[in-house]
Parts: sequence; structure tokens; C-alpha cells
Amino acid sequence: QVQVLESGGGLVQPGGSLRLSCAASGSIFSINHMAWYRQAPGKQRELVATISSGGNPNYADSVKGRFTCSRDNAKNTMYLQMNSLKPEDTAAYYCYIRSGVNLYWGQGTQVTVSS
Repeated sequence: QVQVLESGGGLVQPGGSLRLSCAASGSIFSINHMAWYRQAPGKQRELVATISSGGNPNYADSVKGRFTCSRDNAKNTMYLQMNSLKPEDTAAYYCYIRSGVNLYWGQGTQVTVSS
């Protein structure tokens, strides 16, 4: 059994920062691809950032220069540092993990950017 748990969401004012974490636990051995997705009400889920097993990140154009994705392979954990947050960043943020042929999603953590 594998558990994927996101944390770090909350309410923040425009221009503020939040740091999300995604921790995988249980019977998981080698994590390949990790990614952050988000879904705003009434919209499709969209890719925010991906990071390879070697730690190379890629970002959606909408978050480039503001978000930083990193991972700690020893802890099976991924992070998303979000700076200069905008109201349009408001969404539920989901962690995605690929381990071999197995795919896992977390339950999501809500990020609300509002004054």
C-alpha cells in the first residue's frame, strides 16, 4: 500500500508565498517521475511542474519564475515553493508520482490567494 500526502496549503494574500510538500510512504521503492498539478473550480486539472528522478524541473509558463519544484529522494518527498502568488493560482494542488508502471495521486491541498 502506498500513501501520497500533500501538505502546506492555505490562505495567503496576493504577493505572498507558500511551500507545498508531497510525501510518499508505504511499499514504494524507486520513484521516477514526480509532478504537481492543480485544479481550479470549473476548470480542468492542469500541469504546474514536473521533476525528474535526477532533480531537473520543468514548469508551466504561468508559474515560471515564481514557483520552484524540488525533491528529496532519500525522503521520497517533493516540494513546491510558490512565491509572488496571484489570485489565479487559487486551486487544489495535487501530487502525482510514477514508480515503475504504477501511478499515484494525492488527495490534494487547497491554496487560496485572496486579500
